[in-house]
Amino acid sequence: MDFEINAQIAIEALSSYMQRSEAGEGKVIDQPPMRDLAEQLEISRFIQEGGLTGEVFRDFLDRYLSATTRLRHPGYMAHQVAVTQPMGAVGSLIDGITNNPMVIYEMGPAPATIEFMLINWMLKKVGWTPTPIPPTEAMTACGGGVLTSGGSLANLTALLAARGKADPGAWKAGNRKDLVILAPETCHYSISRAAGILGLGEQAVKAAPTDLDGRLIPDRLPGLLRELREAGSTVLAVVANACCTAVGLYDPLRETGQFCRENKLWLHVDGAHGASALLSDALKHHLDGVELADSLVWDAHKMLRTPGICTALLVRDHRDLDAAFQQDASYIFHDKEQPGFDFIHRAEECTKAALGLRLFLVLASEGEAAVGAYVEEQTSMAQSAAGWLRSQPDFEVAVEPESNIICFRIQGSDELQLELRRKLIQRGMHYVTAAEFRGQQWLRLVIMNPKTSMEDIQGLAEELRGHVDRS
Repeated sequence: MDFEINAQIAIEALSSYMQRSEAGEGKVIDQPPMRDLAEQLEISRFIQEGGLTGEVFRDFLDRYLSATTRLRHPGYMAHQVAVTQPMGAVGSLIDGITNNPMVIYEMGPAPATIEFMLINWMLKKVGWTPTPIPPTEAMTACGGGVLTSGGSLANLTALLAARGKADPGAWKAGNRKDLVILAPETCHYSISRAAGILGLGEQAVKAAPTDLDGRLIPDRLPGLLRELREAGSTVLAVVANACCTAVGLYDPLRETGQFCRENKLWLHVDGAHGASALLSDALKHHLDGVELADSLVWDAHKMLRTPGICTALLVRDHRDLDAAFQQDASYIFHDKEQPGFDFIHRAEECTKAALGLRLFLVLASEGEAAVGAYVEEQTSMAQSAAGWLRSQPDFEVAVEPESNIICFRIQGSDELQLELRRKLIQRGMHYVTAAEFRGQQWLRLVIMNPKTSMEDIQGLAEELRGHVDRS
């Protein structure tokens, strides 16, 4: 049958693609003009005529893969996207074939059960009480959560739950005008985006006090809270980073959590990238106090090596998340015999992929200890790379890495750093990003790829020096 033939073609092509990428063959990034690429892939013809099967599919797939960014290439040091564990990708295939929109149990008992158990596993790692199985309407003191399509949607849902606590009538009557969110300026842009979507407006996001490195200063929160209350504002939530996107530093969660508990404020921790440190005995101190939070975002498609997009939104009290959405649709929400658990009242998505299967297959094939070791190894690699770069007379490192993120720069102007990044991408053998920190522009490495070595870091440095010499 066509499926078996085409699946075998895809497996052969992808196996070769992985092997060549991991060996560092070819470029890590290549960006042909979109018009040319559309013609090379014959997209319009295939849409109109079909016929993409067998050897025609094999030829197309070769052209397609040649125009992808090779995350498995050792020169990939750019964005916070997982270099996926292959079994997770198998999970994507299984989900694609079964296509169970498991947001209600009857549409996917197996994926719903896996998600339920994964949420409980993550709740335990945070230090919160897992949900009993089977759950009951009478359950009170336990956590809850849902897997959703990315950290941005999870941050939005967390703040929606916080709004429900601060302003229970907002869902029907709209927001009160006094609601504000306290967040460090180093927080992810999805926080201000969520404020806009919620109808609060970006101006409702007030800058929380930070030190020169962008970390929250808990001791200054009481004064700011007093000023806001005197001005007639009500704090909907305090947001903390674990870790921040630009440089990978963690906010002091225990002190911030204690302040929020004392003042009955919702604490939301954006742990999209850094929460995976909870799997490492050597690194979990960075999240000391996370159990004091009310909600936590944790991306599996970053440091848990899971195909995108798979994010956990976790809450200390499941009732806060269960009350976040209010809806009426008789074809879904009605009394029925319930042998399992419906996630639909916790998720923005009405049709939700079996995200948990991808994460589960990663964990089930490797074991949580091995995944935790990966987090440690990537962080250690970043620290070693930072130490080597710092030892070079022509390089500067912004701050000692607390995660697998390094910000560094070569001697020269801010404009030079951006021009060097452009030249790196143009040549295509090393792929890095850039970030602004302490008022300066830095080149930014994210060591996601387990194949990236010190030799690759040194090769990157030599290429940068070569571009400087030629400029």
